[in-house]
Amino acid sequence: MKIAIVKLSAMGDIIHAMVALQYLKQAKPNIQIDWVVEQGFKEVLENNPHIDNILTVNLKNIKKNKMALFSEIKKIRSYGKNNYDLVIDAQGLLKSAITAKILGKKVTGFSKNSIREGIASYFYNQKIEIAYEENAIIRNIRVLCEPLGIRLNQEAILMKNKFLYFDTVKKAPINIENYIVFVVGASVKNKIYPKEKFLEVAKRLNETTVIIWANDYEKEVACYLEEKLENVMASPKLNLDELKHIIGQSKLVIGGDTGPTHMAWGLNIPSITLFGNTPEKRNTYLTPINRVLKSKSSVNPLKLDKEDFSIKKIATHKVILLAKELLNA
Repeated sequence: MKIAIVKLSAMGDIIHAMVALQYLKQAKPNIQIDWVVEQGFKEVLENNPHIDNILTVNLKNIKKNKMALFSEIKKIRSYGKNNYDLVIDAQGLLKSAITAKILGKKVTGFSKNSIREGIASYFYNQKIEIAYEENAIIRNIRVLCEPLGIRLNQEAILMKNKFLYFDTVKKAPINIENYIVFVVGASVKNKIYPKEKFLEVAKRLNETTVIIWANDYEKEVACYLEEKLENVMASPKLNLDELKHIIGQSKLVIGGDTGPTHMAWGLNIPSITLFGNTPEKRNTYLTPINRVLKSKSSVNPLKLDKEDFSIKKIATHKVILLAKELLNA
């Protein structure tokens, strides 16, 4: 049996869906799983033994170059020649639904009431009903597993194997051991914990700490922390494979609700995810080693408050206490 999964972006969303792959392969060892993804996130999927083919698109480029639409459609049609028995749209957007429909005749996705862009559901033959506010990991597992007759309980998810893999042949991007990682940035400002509070946490923990960064602001924060403390270092600029490597070799990751922090969950590395204006019950899956700290603000998953910067109010002593608990476990 051949299936294609459409989950285009972003990093955290892709990671939330990838957990299902191991259960698909366990239940159906001979299944072929191909994954359609935006080119920029290909490395998140690479080296995973449960993915047979990674098929890239560049739909984001269409915003800048309208003519690119035709070349992207042609590319997707060429992927459709693989004759998939089933295509699953795990994204629930209009663009992902159209991509899925071009790929194959039998398409599964979320029901109209389960996604923000309800029009996408009209492209599906089978529709999975699950509330949008439900936990993102559970949503992804259901839309990917139920069409194949696979059902999972909480214990199975908690006992998951790591499902992110990095190239172990290449040299490690940093030459240190026994370190923790700070994720100091995010895609939006109100997911970012203040640099002064990261500094206080680093001081009190007194651990060798690596600061990862991906843009000018994050690099500025990394250099600020590196200058303040001897046991803190800014990472070099990383590609996604190197990012997996650094997180996968660490002993704790602390950061906001963003892709690199979610990587720790996918690599079975202890983590603390800090939540302000996003819902912790929806955006992560708690385990004994993967914990969260949430600000006091209430969150409506259907309408996030762009003016909610309450992540800044999470007390450093709470982060420090939880970090020590995880480090000493």
